[in-house]
Amino acid sequence: MLKFGVIINPYAGIGGSVALKGSDGSATRELALARGAPLRAAVRMARALAPIAQSSAPLGLQLLGFDGAMGGDTVRALGLPFTSLGAATTPSHATDTQRAAQLMLAAGVDLIVFAGGDGTARNLADVIGLAVPVLGVPAGVKIHSGVYANTPEAAGKILWRLAQRQWAPLLEREVRDIDEQAFRQGQVRAKHYSELLVPEEPQWLQQVKNAGAAVDQLQQQDVAASVIEQLHSDTLYLVGPGSTTYVLLEQLGVSGTLLGVDLLRGGKLVGMDVSAAEIRRALDQHTGAVRIIVTAIGGQGHIFGRGNQQLGADIIRRVGREGIIVIATDEKLQQLNGRPLQLDTNDPALDQQLAGLIPVITGYQQHILYPVGDADIKETTP
Repeated sequence: MLKFGVIINPYAGIGGSVALKGSDGSATRELALARGAPLRAAVRMARALAPIAQSSAPLGLQLLGFDGAMGGDTVRALGLPFTSLGAATTPSHATDTQRAAQLMLAAGVDLIVFAGGDGTARNLADVIGLAVPVLGVPAGVKIHSGVYANTPEAAGKILWRLAQRQWAPLLEREVRDIDEQAFRQGQVRAKHYSELLVPEEPQWLQQVKNAGAAVDQLQQQDVAASVIEQLHSDTLYLVGPGSTTYVLLEQLGVSGTLLGVDLLRGGKLVGMDVSAAEIRRALDQHTGAVRIIVTAIGGQGHIFGRGNQQLGADIIRRVGREGIIVIATDEKLQQLNGRPLQLDTNDPALDQQLAGLIPVITGYQQHILYPVGDADIKETTP
């Protein structure tokens, strides 16, 4: 009988859609809830566990965790066998994650699957070290660590293989975290924290975010020049975060945000560091065309779902695939080592619709067709 521990940080990623750039701390959590931020970690865990729940073959699998929002509600709703290890405080706290992990170690689990962000990975590393393997279901705003699957569906692929006793070698992967307060001020201070053991499935695992690579600033300026030549005065542009998009704003002479989503029309900033709700209002009021300008995260390749949750799935659908403008330097694409650009819009059907070859502007009047999305995730799990 295999034993998988299940831990959900219910508030992971709560600050993303409301432009808070994180979810650490009770004050941020309460502010995000007051702004109407949705709780999405449990839904994403359910997507990761779905292949196991839908299996017609007996798996000899037992899931363990805390009752309620930290695991029990999600597992039981899927009809999977669940053993309670107790309950969390209300609202749950980082210490509940650590306490759950300690109880799972004592129960002899073979793997801990958890939904959260870099802070949750840190909490686990403090307790379990390299004692038991883990698999992260990405649910946070900022995810620099390499212990997460690319998407919940990618995590589901790995869990399915493990449940079928298709064993994978274990690899020590880096846990990284950033200073959220500095992050909200436009400064990225990410550092190595620890390591966790992860099943080595490279095609489905997220890479550590490469925040320290040298950047060809001249090429970024060439990319910006190419985009600026294509801008239309009556089009509303939703400009995502990142150094490459920030150079675009600088070349236009506007003061946007490095780590937020800005609205651009007629070469001028009409919205700065906006939330998903503010974007929706802008779309309702705008009668012309709309475009989304995004860049890939260095080393990871995500164009949606990491740090730009303000660009919700419904917003992307309204703009359409043809309205997405991807910009990235050759250096950033080379860091991917042939891996595709990644999608994690929180809508699997939309991820599939967006997958395929997409033009990427890489220089002045230069673009290449580059694969986006993981074709393997489209396969139906047996």
